Amino acid sequence: MREIRVELGERSYPVVVGSGARHRLGELIPIGATRAAVVSQEAIPWPVDCGVEQRTFFLDEGEDAKNLESVEELCRAFAKWGMHRIDVVVAVGGGVVTDVAGFAAAVYHRGIAVVHVPTTLLGQVDAAIGGKTGVNLPEGKNLVGAIWQPAAVLCDTETLTTLPPREYRSGLGEMAKYAFLGVPGLRDLSLDDAVAACVACKADVVGSDERESGRRAVLNYGHTLAHALETTGGYDLRHGEAVAIGLVFAARLARRLGRVDADRVAEHEAVVAAYDLPMRPPPGWDAHDLITVMARDKKATNGGLTFVLDGPNGLEVVTGVAADAVEATLGEFER
Repeated sequence: MREIRVELGERSYPVVVGSGARHRLGELIPIGATRAAVVSQEAIPWPVDCGVEQRTFFLDEGEDAKNLESVEELCRAFAKWGMHRIDVVVAVGGGVVTDVAGFAAAVYHRGIAVVHVPTTLLGQVDAAIGGKTGVNLPEGKNLVGAIWQPAAVLCDTETLTTLPPREYRSGLGEMAKYAFLGVPGLRDLSLDDAVAACVACKADVVGSDERESGRRAVLNYGHTLAHALETTGGYDLRHGEAVAIGLVFAARLARRLGRVDADRVAEHEAVVAAYDLPMRPPPGWDAHDLITVMARDKKATNGGLTFVLDGPNGLEVVTGVAADAVEATLGEFER
C-alpha cells in the first residue's frame, strides 16, 4: 500500500494506492460525520463500508449522466435523507461518478466533505485527484463545476480487475499523457507502481497550482481536441481514447508551429500505439465543428485558440493559435 499526499496546507489529503485500499475507508471518513451518502452506479460491483450510517444513491450509466439534473437529483435526495454539513459524500466509481458526486458535495449546504473511491484506471490516475468536479452542457464538456478538494482518495487497484477491456484502455490514454509530463518508464512498472507514479506527478502539480492559474494547465495536455471530439461525436469515444488522439494532434500542431521536430511527433505516436490506443478520430468528424467547440474551451482567450503544446521548454500553454493552423493539422488525419 502506498500513500501520496496532495499538499495544500490545512486542506492536504492522502491518496492511498494499492490492492484493497477501499478497506481503509472507515478510518479516513472525516471526524464528526454521522452519515455517508455513497454515490455510485448499479453496475459497479464494489461495496464499501463507511463506518457510519450510510445510504447508496445511484447515477445513470454513461457520460450523459454528467448533467445539472443529476446534481439536482442528488442534492434533493441528500436533503430528504436529512444530511447536514458535517456529513460526507463517498463517490464510488469512475470519472462520471467522482465528477458529479464531487460537484454535488461542493454545492450541497455550500460544501460538505467528499471522499473518492475511483474504480477505473482513468479515475485513479487522474479524474479523482485534484478537486476538479463538474458536469457537461450541450455546448461542451465540464463547463459547469467547482474545485472542491476531497478529504481522501482511495485508489484500490483490485477494482481494476473487473473493468471491460475498452474501459481499461481508456485509462491508459490518461496514463500515456503522464509519459510527457515527466514520469519515466511507465510501461515498465507494475500496475500499482504506475498508478502511484501518476498520482505523485499529479499531486505535485496540483500542490503547486491548485486553481490552474499556471502550471496545472499542463495536465490538460491532449484534452482540448479530446473534449471537442467527445462533444461533437455524442461521446461515442471513451475519454482516454479521445485524449490519445488529442496527444497525437497536439504533437503534430506543435510541429506545424515549429515547436518540435518530426522525431518528437513519432515519439508521441509510439507511446499511444504501445498502449493500443487510437491515433485518429473515428469517421464523421467535421473540422469546423471541432474548431467551434475548441474555441469554447476553458483555456481559450480572445484572438485565437489555446492549447497545451510541447516545445523546447517542455509543455506549456500556447495562446493565439490561428484557426487555419488547427484546421491544417486536423487535415493530416484525413491522409
